[in-house]
Amino acid sequence: MTDVHPTAVVEDGASIGTGVRIGPYCCVGPEVTLADGVELMSHAVIAGHTEVGANTRVFPFASLGHQPQDLKYKGEVSRLVIGANNIIREHVTMNPGTEGGGLETRIGNNCLFMAASHVAHDCRLSDHVILVNNATLGGHVEIDEYAIVGGLSAVHQFVRIGRHSMIGGMTGVAHDVIPYGSVIGNRAKLSGLNIVGLKRRDFDRETIHSLRQAYRLIFAQEGTLAERLDDVAELFGENQPVMEIVEFIRRDTSRSICQPMVEDAA
Repeated sequence: MTDVHPTAVVEDGASIGTGVRIGPYCCVGPEVTLADGVELMSHAVIAGHTEVGANTRVFPFASLGHQPQDLKYKGEVSRLVIGANNIIREHVTMNPGTEGGGLETRIGNNCLFMAASHVAHDCRLSDHVILVNNATLGGHVEIDEYAIVGGLSAVHQFVRIGRHSMIGGMTGVAHDVIPYGSVIGNRAKLSGLNIVGLKRRDFDRETIHSLRQAYRLIFAQEGTLAERLDDVAELFGENQPVMEIVEFIRRDTSRSICQPMVEDAA
């Protein structure tokens, strides 16, 4: 049930599931685990303590699991855990964790990593995340479900990106991005909500309208941010998407929240 090309190198100790296909000139290290149905196209290199989830497809010249690009890394055992049903395109790089980040980088399920995108050490990506061509994540970045990072964008280390948000192409993201937000620019500024993404994922008109109202209140000029968050929580306490934004902003973090453009009308 497993198909390994004669030119591929699979080192002793590697765990290979049922139905795995390993193409020409691939290299699989001794601590690697490939779950059922994984496909390595050709010239892919999987190293270190790396787990690749079921039915994930890895395209040529991807490099997964080599040591982090962090000078503080001293050879400690760390892991890269990749979920199921992911698509990892050409020249994608993903690094394992470091001692400073829990020794683990973790990727969810059903994600798409387009060509030459990069996931640095200690990142945490949830399900259905998309990194477009050449998108780059610094260390310790957290990305929630259905977020999209546009092509040639760069996300600063320790930044959080909320679910269903959109990072526009060629954007430098130095601050946390609220759930459902849309940001663009260098450095990134909120340009409103990710309305296109919300419609594509079948959010109803009432929910989108509530999110628009909450957005305007949160980023208004009157009062402090804490006061505005309290007002929004009081008005929309039963609205889950709105409260996700409120709780996201309230959470302790080392990064500030990405703010709207001055001319933004949301």
